[in-house]
Amino acid sequence: MSVQEQLKEVIESNEVVLFMKGTPDFPQCGFSGRTSQILKACDTRFASVDVLADDAVRQGIKEYSNWPTVPQLYVRGEFIGGCDIMTQLYESGELQKILNPEQAPA
Repeated sequence: MSVQEQLKEVIESNEVVLFMKGTPDFPQCGFSGRTSQILKACDTRFASVDVLADDAVRQGIKEYSNWPTVPQLYVRGEFIGGCDIMTQLYESGELQKILNPEQAPA
């Protein structure tokens, strides 16, 4: 299985997945730490993938999304963005709606 196929499988088999440097408990960069804190603040369960553990994954996720940086957030298979986009969405309340559409007011 190619790296791209592995990434697709991880993204499609998890409702929310964060590709980051390090882990949610031990982030290895400030941006990854911020994004995992945002997800925790939204009370969202999420899978995480440490891109530092595998160079092929670190490069592969950038190619998969056509996005040059990590962290990267995927929700229900859709690429949401990195730290700056997540922060903006969180501060506007939009991220909470994306993560929990059933709780969004009609």
